[in-house]
Amino acid sequence: MEWFFADDYWFARLLFMRALAAVYLTAFLVALNQFRPLLGTNGMLPIPRFTARVPFRRSPSIFHWYYSDRFFALIAGFGALLAALSLVGVTDVLPLPGAMAVWLVLWLLYQSIVNVGQTWYAFGWESLLLEVGFLAIFLGNAATAAPLLVLILLRWVLFRLEFGAGLIKMRGDMCWRDLTCLNYHHETQPMPGPLSWYFHRLPAPLHKVEVAGNHFTQLIVPFGLFLPQPVAGIAAGIMIVTQLWLVISGNFSWLNWMAIVLGLSVLPDTFWQWLLPLPAASDATGPAWWVALVAAVTVLVVILSWWPAKNLLSRGQAMNASFDRLHLVNAYGAFGSVTRVRWEVVVEGTHDPQPGPGTMWQEYEFKGKPGNVHRRPAQFAPYHLRLDWLMWFAALSPAYARSWFPGLVNRLLRGDRATLKLLRRNPFPDAPPRYIRARLFRYRFTTRTERNETGDWWVRTPDATFLPPVTLAGEDQNVDPRPGN
Repeated sequence: MEWFFADDYWFARLLFMRALAAVYLTAFLVALNQFRPLLGTNGMLPIPRFTARVPFRRSPSIFHWYYSDRFFALIAGFGALLAALSLVGVTDVLPLPGAMAVWLVLWLLYQSIVNVGQTWYAFGWESLLLEVGFLAIFLGNAATAAPLLVLILLRWVLFRLEFGAGLIKMRGDMCWRDLTCLNYHHETQPMPGPLSWYFHRLPAPLHKVEVAGNHFTQLIVPFGLFLPQPVAGIAAGIMIVTQLWLVISGNFSWLNWMAIVLGLSVLPDTFWQWLLPLPAASDATGPAWWVALVAAVTVLVVILSWWPAKNLLSRGQAMNASFDRLHLVNAYGAFGSVTRVRWEVVVEGTHDPQPGPGTMWQEYEFKGKPGNVHRRPAQFAPYHLRLDWLMWFAALSPAYARSWFPGLVNRLLRGDRATLKLLRRNPFPDAPPRYIRARLFRYRFTTRTERNETGDWWVRTPDATFLPPVTLAGEDQNVDPRPGN
């Protein structure tokens, strides 16, 4: 069974496990900090309401058996604690069954959150974390050699992540084929970062180079993952560099970081020996029961891979799709189409008892999404601002916000503290506003001349009413807001 163990991946396994623990820690902290206004008992999309209408078999979660806000906080806090212990290496020195149990619990807890997370958790990086987290259960501990089969399965995930994203682009927007998508993307992406303005202002020929480089990395390089070393490591290195480019150009939650984590698992110890004094290759193996379990899991993943592989070859390729309730093997892809114009929903309030033409409206400021034209976009990823991200979709179409935006407005009208903590600035610190409205603005980055003259990062122009002035209906402050006169 010597073929079963990859002796030259001691450091790769260590790096991968620690990096994955860091992503898990981030994910659980995001859940802990944001769940009350989003998913709590009195949230915009309450978990109890969801579990009452959706059966366990469709969304496996411990919250089907019991839910309270305190219980959710305990689950998310416990997950963060386990992830932190794994990050500093405590889990790695446990006996093999104990280490596997910790990674299994991390996976089960986050699975429970994602499966009741509804719109807030309906993105590819959630399924990606769960799929990779499941495979991590079987990677062993410090006393075992990394199993070759699991390392290959991790490469299969990275292949689908990159190749799927490349195909969805080539099958989608024409601008990916004529190399012009990045003329718009840096400006219109969901949540620009501090360097996005500079990326957007690169010359058009460099944007074409960016797109061409993206196609090379996503459509050609992934096949190198399955070739012998050093080719596989070089392929992973190219992907890691490309993902770091994406990290500094925008905020995409932990999506890019998960690709980097997967890439680290491909780099053998010989890639690091020139930089670090690594120990000699170990002759460690592992118990027979673990070998059998890894083999069984490999067979399971191969069987479940039929549907994602078929999806890759389909003209109707689905983007960020799960083919089983546990997110074991998924399809990935992003930005099959690129918006040419940036729209933003600006939420405003007033104490005026009867809004009119002379009413003074004050604007709520979100933490990450563009608002104040003077404020430079900030870096938040891998931390994820779920409300800010969904506001981008709301600006594209009110249909994306139909399930949760009325609840947001209702909570702002009530001055809900948990909701206000999601925002950067509350213009009504003493008492909530009497009315709230939302307007749709067109945003664009300033030109170099405008930036030099005004110091602004954005130029915005009002376009339409997204929500007319609304107030709470009568004395019952738990009902949905109604339009004002």
